[in-house]
Amino acid sequence: MTDARISSVYRQALEVIASVEPRVAEATRQELIDQRGSLKLIASENYASPAVLMTMGTWFSDKYAEGTVGHRFYAGCQNVDTIEALAAEHARELFGAPYAYAQPHSGIDANLVAYWAILAHRIEAPGLAERGVKSVNDLTEEDWESLRRELGNQRLLGMSLDAGGHLTHGFRPNISGKMFHQQQYGTDPVTGLLDYDAVAAKVREFRPLILVAGYSAYPRRINFAKMREIADEVGATLMVDMAHFAGLVAGKVFTGDENPVPHAHLTTTTTHKSLRGPRGGLVLAQEEYADAVDRGCPLVLGGPLGHVMAAKAVALAEARQPTFQEYARRIADNAQSLAEGFLKRGCTLVSGGTDNHLVLLDVTSFGLTGRQAESALLEAGVVTNRNSVPADPNGAWYTSGVRLGTPALTTRGFGHDEFDRVAELMVEVLSSTTPGQTSAGAPSKASYVLADGVADRVRTASAELLDKHPLYPEIDLG
Repeated sequence: MTDARISSVYRQALEVIASVEPRVAEATRQELIDQRGSLKLIASENYASPAVLMTMGTWFSDKYAEGTVGHRFYAGCQNVDTIEALAAEHARELFGAPYAYAQPHSGIDANLVAYWAILAHRIEAPGLAERGVKSVNDLTEEDWESLRRELGNQRLLGMSLDAGGHLTHGFRPNISGKMFHQQQYGTDPVTGLLDYDAVAAKVREFRPLILVAGYSAYPRRINFAKMREIADEVGATLMVDMAHFAGLVAGKVFTGDENPVPHAHLTTTTTHKSLRGPRGGLVLAQEEYADAVDRGCPLVLGGPLGHVMAAKAVALAEARQPTFQEYARRIADNAQSLAEGFLKRGCTLVSGGTDNHLVLLDVTSFGLTGRQAESALLEAGVVTNRNSVPADPNGAWYTSGVRLGTPALTTRGFGHDEFDRVAELMVEVLSSTTPGQTSAGAPSKASYVLADGVADRVRTASAELLDKHPLYPEIDLG
């Protein structure tokens, strides 16, 4: 499709929306303007292709399709079967997984499906045989009471939030922290790196049913073969959440021991972030877990989102192209460039650098909290998110760090020189920012003061970079 035709499609779509609710159309138009004019460095965001975006805006949104391919609880789902089967096929081929489940609406949903699949698998193999029954349908109420007590006391061990883990890895306010008797492992307090011997010792002591690996803010790679060895020693199930780095796995940047799929019993991911697809999730599993995962709906999920599964199929097809491997390599290279840009300007990075797609900048050397840094950068047109650092004295709300990722700007075409310039501009903003005060005159962890003229100067410099790499150049809304 030509650029003119793509532009025409989007202009007409906005006209249709505006005929019903013009404020939504205007907000949609403004969002494109804002994204085009800002340096997007949020590690969990990216830019999906026009093909992926268009796929989500179809009448697949109108269908209910509870169940699985070929086994639905609603009639007329033959076309949903087609697109779900395609999404699963592309996922299996892309990641080399025996089984793929394309229904999760998000990464959290994918993790919940995986957790409950592990619990269900525990009941049925060999739990049912121990109880002398063939099916969960044959369990008595007394059996279920016993199972409820058992399932409510299973143990989960995941990476702590301040070390770079995710809310769904056993954080107490999240459902995962309420489902399980949970503990957490961290990183070495000096190096900021995973200490596999320490993790193994924790596993031997705690003896979890589930060992969770993966991260949302750990700027290094993980040896998943080693994590599987640690899990196997106590008979634990290894579940890997690769939501952040799935694109680096798909793009063959993470291979061998650094590719979680061959080593984990179950692997979960989102389809946006570095994979550059629609917002949604996937579960990849070894064959023995397939039946349990297939029960994600109705166990955890509601009706699958057909329009999003269709977009997953398109995005995964894109990720199977050779150009995606080059894109993934540039993500990692650009993260190195960004880290080097900060280090040569005297900044402090958690773990001293990166070897994946993200950089975690400790902003305490600037006398700021993460929230102050995030806000000052946003004023200057640099979009980031505050993030905890190990043993963070400011807690999970104010934080002491800012998390930065390279997937989105890499999609726009940024390279080494641009990311070095981004680091320079960010240091200029942070060096020109001081903490504000509360209404009572005390030091504030939230308010800040950015020196006059800095925001405008940085926005102007950013525009020079962004103009060289336009966002969605094929879309002209007029």
